[in-house]
Parts: sequence; C-alpha cells; structure tokens
Amino acid sequence: MMVWAGRVISALVVLFLLVDAYTGLFAAQTLKAEMDATGFPANLVPAIGIIALICGVLYAIPATSVIGAVLTTAFLGGAICTHFRVGEILSPPQIVCLVVVVAAWAGLYFRDSRVRQLMPFKV
Repeated sequence: MMVWAGRVISALVVLFLLVDAYTGLFAAQTLKAEMDATGFPANLVPAIGIIALICGVLYAIPATSVIGAVLTTAFLGGAICTHFRVGEILSPPQIVCLVVVVAAWAGLYFRDSRVRQLMPFKV
C-alpha cells in the first residue's frame, strides 16, 4: 500500500514538472509577466522548461529518481528564493514549489526502501 501511495504521489510530481516544462517550451509567452516581475529575461523561459523536463524525467526513472529529487529540490528551491528576492514572502508560487518538493521526497520515501533506510521516520 505504501509503495502505491508513493507511486501516485510521484506521478503527480512528474505531472507537475512536465506541465511546467510544456509551458516553458511551448507556451513561453504566457510567462512573460511573471518573468518580468522576477527580473529574469523572458528568453530564458525555454531553458527553464528544459530544466523542468530533465528533473521530471530523472525523477520518473527509478534508477535516477534520487538525483531527480535532488535536482527538483534545487530547481524549485531557486524559484522559492527568487520570490523571496522580489519580496513575495509566502506567495502562492512559493507554497506550490514547497509542496511539490515535499511531495517529491515523500513519494520517493514511500516507494523506495533505500530512501526509507536513509531517513528512518516512523510512518
């Protein structure tokens, strides 16, 4: 049961990252206002989409899921930091990024016994 819960949570994380990648690669114009607000040039949106795609693919593959979780944490941690920099403390994008990172590690914890051995929480 715990493994299936981990798979479902992980699938939602992958779905989030793939939608983020799709938006960055194929609908970059929809993010122009957000990029301007954070001080990043809009021409970086496709690169951000590629990073999200790489994170999602690595996280989805069991053999590379831990590095995918680490990279996802770094990627979304950068997004959280960016919103802090512009004065958006506890903004919806920050909360979503935090929830996705926690979900990524929770999904991995539930579906991978090696991660449970490294982080021996009682569930």
